[in-house]
Amino acid sequence: MEEKLERFPKKPKTGKWIVLGVLVVVLLLLSNTCFVVTEQNEYKLIKQFGKIERVISEPGISFKVPFIQTVDKVPKEMLVYDLRPSDVITMDKKTMVCDSYVLWRISDPQVFVQTLNSKTYAEDRINTTVYNAMKNVISSMQQSEVISGRDGALSERIQTNIGNSMEQYGIELISVETKHLDLPSDNKSAVYERMISERNNIAAQYTAEGEAEATKIRTQTDNEITVSLSKAESEAERIIAEGEAEYMRILSGVYADESRSEFYTFVRSLDAAKQSLIGKNKTVILSEDSPMAQIFNSLQ
Repeated sequence: MEEKLERFPKKPKTGKWIVLGVLVVVLLLLSNTCFVVTEQNEYKLIKQFGKIERVISEPGISFKVPFIQTVDKVPKEMLVYDLRPSDVITMDKKTMVCDSYVLWRISDPQVFVQTLNSKTYAEDRINTTVYNAMKNVISSMQQSEVISGRDGALSERIQTNIGNSMEQYGIELISVETKHLDLPSDNKSAVYERMISERNNIAAQYTAEGEAEATKIRTQTDNEITVSLSKAESEAERIIAEGEAEYMRILSGVYADESRSEFYTFVRSLDAAKQSLIGKNKTVILSEDSPMAQIFNSLQ
């Protein structure tokens, strides 16, 4: 009998292995529902019966109550929303097409989930808020101011107009930037022609003002030159008159001296003869009673 029993070995106890496997599966399921892994670029919101119990903002592993608490995630990084191109009217009643984008992020995830709870709803709210602010700002500016404000002044004025209105949704608007700011395609030609005409009118005005100023300067300069020449001529005549008077005084003094009067009379006679010998004819005809002939006769 014992030999027969040895031929049929005892069956292994597989039940304990099945139970062990079930326990492992249960532990794995519990671990997946207990642990919460938070990434660097996200918030994790722990909810219990639909109510937010806590917000996890730091990356790492956290715990939650399985089957009772649930997890939602909200983006933490900076987001970009591209606004649809829209028409805006400036203060001088000129239509412009503005194409902008917004840099934004979720600053308070709990408020964000309680008010909007969706990135799509958030972008719709951003679109409405930014467009209204842009329309208000541009409608208070001249077209030239809008164009020159693309270096950052326009963005600052738009953000100032928005203020802190997005904080009620847990959103922070980091920057509002303009990609494209242009005229509507249907009236570009007319606007360009009007701008060219205006620039030509401004150029003609500047040219006329410049010519008028140049004429004024030339007239003033000519008057100053005339006055200066008149003063110079008057001064020259005065100096010549004084020189001639001095000359006559010296000459009269010389002729007053009898010892020198004959010599100076002789010199003046030579000067007179020299002045008469001009040209090819070098012959001088004098009468015997002329003073010059008497001088030459006396030399003999």
